[in-house]
Amino acid sequence: FIFEKLNEKFSKEIEAVRKQYPFEDFVFKAEVPKIKFAEACEMLKEIGLEQDPLKDLETKNEEALGQLVKEKFGTDFFVVYNYPIEARPFYSMINPNDTEYTNSYDFFMRGQEILSGAQRIHDPVMLAERARSKDVPPETIQDYIDCFQYGALPHAGGGIGLERVLKLFLGIHNIRKCSMFPRDPKRLTP
Repeated sequence: FIFEKLNEKFSKEIEAVRKQYPFEDFVFKAEVPKIKFAEACEMLKEIGLEQDPLKDLETKNEEALGQLVKEKFGTDFFVVYNYPIEARPFYSMINPNDTEYTNSYDFFMRGQEILSGAQRIHDPVMLAERARSKDVPPETIQDYIDCFQYGALPHAGGGIGLERVLKLFLGIHNIRKCSMFPRDPKRLTP
């Protein structure tokens, strides 16, 4: 597991960072809590926070969920899955057991998303229908749709932000301190 190896192999470096930027240790468990989106909404509701179960999580609710998970499960690392259809792109596979939700997920550290992913739609007809439902004209992505005409196995994918992982693992408040060459509107090079 990446977090164990970071602590094991880079303890001196982590302590050097801690001297400059004091932080609480990142807490994780081998058994990662996996929470359905609807259950996450219920957890938030129990502490008085509103979260529409058919819309994406609001940032303040992600942070509150991180606190709830830490209190309930004793970890800073968790997964939320089965996001609502309205919160995901057209190519996310619809959950066959509940068509208001998708076969998608986010990984969280300290109440902030670090990775988003989903099972992708592999049927060209369904893909074109979902594109239309999200106001994406299928003809504008025809090459993508055509890739699935000859058959594609069920598949999934996800994207992770490594600077974000480092920022949250070390409890650093500014992500620019976690990137060798940070970019922003006033800095494009190097």
